[in-house]
Amino acid sequence: MKKRLLSAALSLVLLGASAQELTPDDVKEIRSSFVKDASTTALQNILTQESNLRSLTLNHALQGKTDHYFKYRVDVKGITDQHQSGRCWMFTSMNVLRPSVMKQFGLSEFDFSHNYCYFWDLFEKSNLFLENVLATADRGMTDRDVEFFFKSPVGDGGVWNLFYNVAEKYGVVPQSVMPETAHSNSTSQMRSVLNELLRRGGYELRGMAAAGASPKRLETAKKELLKEVYRVLALCLGEPPVTFVWRYEGTDGELHTLETTPQEFYRSIIPDDYGPDSYIMIMNDPTREYYKVYEIRNYRNTFEGVNWVYLNLPNDVIKRAAVASLRAGEAMYASCDVKQYDSASGVCDPGMFDYASLFGVRLDMDKKARILTRQSGSAHAMALIAVDTDENEVPVKWQFENSWGPDAGHNGYMTFTDAWFDEYMFRLVINRRYLDERSLKAAASEPEELPAWDYMF
Repeated sequence: MKKRLLSAALSLVLLGASAQELTPDDVKEIRSSFVKDASTTALQNILTQESNLRSLTLNHALQGKTDHYFKYRVDVKGITDQHQSGRCWMFTSMNVLRPSVMKQFGLSEFDFSHNYCYFWDLFEKSNLFLENVLATADRGMTDRDVEFFFKSPVGDGGVWNLFYNVAEKYGVVPQSVMPETAHSNSTSQMRSVLNELLRRGGYELRGMAAAGASPKRLETAKKELLKEVYRVLALCLGEPPVTFVWRYEGTDGELHTLETTPQEFYRSIIPDDYGPDSYIMIMNDPTREYYKVYEIRNYRNTFEGVNWVYLNLPNDVIKRAAVASLRAGEAMYASCDVKQYDSASGVCDPGMFDYASLFGVRLDMDKKARILTRQSGSAHAMALIAVDTDENEVPVKWQFENSWGPDAGHNGYMTFTDAWFDEYMFRLVINRRYLDERSLKAAASEPEELPAWDYMF
C-alpha cells in the first residue's frame, strides 16, 4: 500500500505543479460549454439515430471533381483479391510483375499463387521467431525484445523485402499450380493456432536453454517444432510443389505446357536487375531526417534474408521519381494510409470527409503530428500504376491497382489526388535509375538502425 501511495505521489510530481484533478466546478464549466441551441439539437437528433459518420460527412463539393483518366498509365489487366488476409504486400509485389509475365507468355490473364508464397512466408517467419527466442533466451520475459517476439510470433503483414526474400529462396508458381484455400483467403483462425503452437514451443525452448541444453539439442528441438508448423500449414494450405507442370493457352489460341521448378520459373519472369541492388524503397517520413537511409532491425521473414531498408525523401523528390517510372511503363510497389477514401467513387482526397465541421471541433494535424501520435501510418500496399499531369507535367492525380477485388472502388482501382499523396502516401519501391543524383548518393550511405516496434512500423 505504501509503495502504491509513493508511486501516485511521484506521478503527481512528474505531471508538474499545474496538474490537478477535475473538480465539480471544472465539470460544471465543461458541461455549460455544450449549448443546446437549434442547430446543436438538430445535430444531436441526427447523430443519435445514424451511426454512419462517413455518409454524414462526405464532402459534396468534391463529388465529380476527380475523374479516372490518366496521361501516363502502365498496361495492367485484371484485379486480384486478397480476401480476408493481410497479404497486401505480397499481392502488390506480384501485381507489379504480372504485366510482364502476361506479355512474356502471350496471356490475356494471369495471376501468381499467393498461397504458395504465403506458405513459405509463414514457415520462414516461424523459424525466425524460434531463432530470436533462442538468441534472447538469457533475458527475462519482460525484456522488450522478448515481449515483442512473443506478442505476435507470426503474422500476415510485411513489405516488399519479405516477398523478395521468400521468392528468391522458394521461387513462385502460377495460381493454378497451388490455388487458394479457405485458410489462405481467411487467415485469422489458422494463424491463431500457429501462434499458440509457436508460443508454446518458444517457451519450452527458453526453458531448455535455461537448463543448460546443448546447442545441438536446442537445434533438434527447434526442428521438431518446425515439423509441427509444417503440418499445420500443409493441412490448411496444402503442400507446396517441388516441381510443377503448367498448361496454359496463349492469345494465339495455342496450348502450351511448361515443366519446371518454382525457382526456375521465378528466374525466368523477373527482370535481370530485380533485387535490392537495383530497387530501393523510398519513404516520406517527415518525423525523420531526409536523404538518410534507415534499416528496421529484424524486419524480415527468412533468417538469412534482407531487412526492411528505406531511403527517406521529401514528397516532391519521390513524385518526380515516380512520374519518371510511370512514363517508362514501370509500375511500383507502394503503401499508404487508406484514409479520406470514398469507396463508392473510388477517389481519395484529404477533404473527402469533413468530420470537424459536423462536430464543430478541431481535427487538424499535419502529417508529422499524425505519425507521432499514431493517428496515421502506412497500413495498406497497392501497385502505383498511373499519374495524370497538367500542361507543365506537374502531377494532378494518381492511381493504384488494388487487391480488394473488382467491386472495390472504381472497378478495383483507387484514384487519389496529388494533395492526398502529400498527406497519406508513405513508401514506394522504385528502380534506382529514376532517382536524382542527390538521392542516389544518399542511398549509398550506411543505414541508421530502428527497432521493429518503432512508431512507423
